[in-house]
Amino acid sequence: MTDPNLDSQIDEAIAALSLDGKIRLLSGGAFFALAGDDTIGLDPVVLSDGPTGVRGEVVVGGRESCLLPNASLLAQTWNTQTLDDVGNLLAEEAIDQETHVVLGPTINLHRTPLGGRLFEAFSEDPLLTGRLAAAYVRGLQRRGIGASLKHFLGNESETERTTVNAVMSDQALREVYLAPFQIVLEDSNPWTLMAAYNKVNGTPSTEHSALLNGVVKEEWGYDGVVVSDWFATGSCVDSVTAGLDLVMPGPVTPWSKSLADEVRSGAVAESVIDEHLRRILRLASRVGAFGEKRTWEKGLPAPSSGARAAKLIDVAARGMVVLKNENQTLPLGADSGSIAVIGRHGIDTIAQGGGSAQVRPPHVVSIADGIRAGFGADNVSVTDGVETRIVLPAAPPSRVSHPTTGAPGVRVRVFNDAGVVVHDRHLDVAELEDSRTGWLADAARIELSARLQLAGPTELQVGVRGPGRWHVDIANREETFEIPFHKGPGGGFFRPRSQAFTMKVNPGDLIVATAERTDLQRILGLVVAEARRSPAVTISRAVTAAAAADTAIVVVGNTPDQETEGQDKTTLALPGHQDALVAAVAGQAKRTVVIVNAATPVLMPWANLVDAILFVGLPGQEAGHAVAAALLGDILPEGRLVTTFPQADGEGPAWTTTPAGGDLPYTEGTFVGHRGWFAQGHTPAYWFGHGLGYTRWEYTEPGVTELSEGGEVTRVAVTVRNAGDFDGRETVQVYLQPADAAQPTRLIGWSQVELGPGAEAHVDVECDVRLQRRWDSHADAWVALDEGKILVGRNLGDVRGTLDLVSPGAPEQSAPRSAVRTI
Repeated sequence: MTDPNLDSQIDEAIAALSLDGKIRLLSGGAFFALAGDDTIGLDPVVLSDGPTGVRGEVVVGGRESCLLPNASLLAQTWNTQTLDDVGNLLAEEAIDQETHVVLGPTINLHRTPLGGRLFEAFSEDPLLTGRLAAAYVRGLQRRGIGASLKHFLGNESETERTTVNAVMSDQALREVYLAPFQIVLEDSNPWTLMAAYNKVNGTPSTEHSALLNGVVKEEWGYDGVVVSDWFATGSCVDSVTAGLDLVMPGPVTPWSKSLADEVRSGAVAESVIDEHLRRILRLASRVGAFGEKRTWEKGLPAPSSGARAAKLIDVAARGMVVLKNENQTLPLGADSGSIAVIGRHGIDTIAQGGGSAQVRPPHVVSIADGIRAGFGADNVSVTDGVETRIVLPAAPPSRVSHPTTGAPGVRVRVFNDAGVVVHDRHLDVAELEDSRTGWLADAARIELSARLQLAGPTELQVGVRGPGRWHVDIANREETFEIPFHKGPGGGFFRPRSQAFTMKVNPGDLIVATAERTDLQRILGLVVAEARRSPAVTISRAVTAAAAADTAIVVVGNTPDQETEGQDKTTLALPGHQDALVAAVAGQAKRTVVIVNAATPVLMPWANLVDAILFVGLPGQEAGHAVAAALLGDILPEGRLVTTFPQADGEGPAWTTTPAGGDLPYTEGTFVGHRGWFAQGHTPAYWFGHGLGYTRWEYTEPGVTELSEGGEVTRVAVTVRNAGDFDGRETVQVYLQPADAAQPTRLIGWSQVELGPGAEAHVDVECDVRLQRRWDSHADAWVALDEGKILVGRNLGDVRGTLDLVSPGAPEQSAPRSAVRTI
């Protein structure tokens, strides 16, 4: 719906600007802001990276922000209200920071489990992704904070992401990869849409007129701003005429350099410029930076507040997935006896992935600390595990202090070309952002120094992180070396490598590290980490601890080396010797519970050796408390998987992320994830949609209760009974299996119900007709899929009822495959 008053105000603003004035507003005014213009009453529009926290414009060392559970863990709730609540929380964080737009959600699909950035995206399924993301967007924008749906289109992996050409059929494009974007645009109208780095079928996303102009703006009627990913725009005329509205970051961009000349030469019509500006001014109006200006709300909960903690614990725990639970091992009662927490991830819990989504949380509660708090410190022992990280993190502030004042953090001195100190500052974190601007613009050398805060003499790894040529001096040991940059946008920012050496150090030892000038932006930091230990010795200690306890809880997982922007995985195997650790502990422990601290599928060769497996994702700042609540059953971990888990590397309909000659063919077509597994008749380790919870469920009397005029299923009903001993929340899943074998079986709806032991309920599942059609590329049109079967159950590996559909006319219902079945 248009607002005539706003349209008139926008027309007046456009008319008041010169051509150069208009073009200036089509490029960013800064790295994370759109330009303002006082002459038309336009304020700068401030942006922040998301999507699991509002980081602000500073990559490291900025203000503290709430760190939410990662996107796939949020998606494992399968709950739109939860995602709406998350959007609202992020909106409050943005309001507190006076930020107008949060750059999220990420809705690229989990095409292959090797994707490095899957932790930031929702799922392998277009419907689940689309509906959850639409709820997230509604929660954000209800508070007047813009969302940015990304990355459009085909950015399902990170290898060669700035140049790769995603090659897909028209059917895969329409039925799978455009589908989640269409659902979100139709259901919640995000105010910005981000064009990706990669090509789609040979055309860069920022220049893809068929998609941006043809599909998004004309066919779908989108009225928001199409913005480029940062530094993704490589042309002027081709991008400005393709439907791209805004180039980021600015102010210097391909458009600022030559667009005015292209308009004056007649290569670009000025009406094109006016349309782009119209959309930007509409965005500014929506977020309160143009027209009626917003007043920023005050007094919102702090990131470290009890209100935030309670919400984050609840959201994280509810998304955790019980993969295995032999003999009702879980939940563990508060009187479960002694517990041995084992594993590096118990101490060094991974709360977030790597890349631009990182935020600075007020704290991260480790899984070990959470279990101590939940079960009582006297009942819990903690034993470190095998090494897991390749790249070491910056030193925690508790381990380093300013050399002269003793305040936690580091001292930073900046030298000019003459060797004179031009800046001398204290930072309360052990790393800084060298963006070659502000106080670091003219730095010839940057020196970081700190004294070690230790209880006594110990062996540690000490060194630095961040690209460049370094000189490190500590306790009469000097090292000089060079750390290379990661390739790709933000390689020095979001994936800084580390280099460290092991030595015996003493409390108060001074470490001084100096980095030479570079022209590239980067993160620089000090590293102070535990000395690496022999896997054999570590595993031996773990086995001893496990044998002495009533329950061994082994915490394993991935790190930001695997879960990161800009780099894909090469295997799903857990890093280091974690598999050997689990197997050894399981061989001696009375009972073994494994907690998997990872966002994406991992191989579990030890699964049949352990009693229970809890998949906890990257749980955010309250990680440990959420895990403890799930283990105790205080909050039921009723999550369902959002990605199919293979049993071995190389399995599944799509695997490699490595382009050949620049092309990455999507050879699986529309058979992505569980769709492909089901069609091939293969059994994965765990199906998309799998999740046991703590109780058992019976299904009876499934039936199709409503059809659309076109014959598509719009509603399915089933009676569900809690047949177990615990409260539970069941996620009833409905799939369409088309009669045409060339069409994959696909999710068309789901619904949730909460029931106590012995209770039953009639569950209605609304089904989405947008997933019950195929794309006819010859007719350039949709064709309904109105023949086949409806499958009702817990996932495609646990179907509880089958219903036949016959077109035309009403459905003919067969006897349910398993009218009553208990698990």
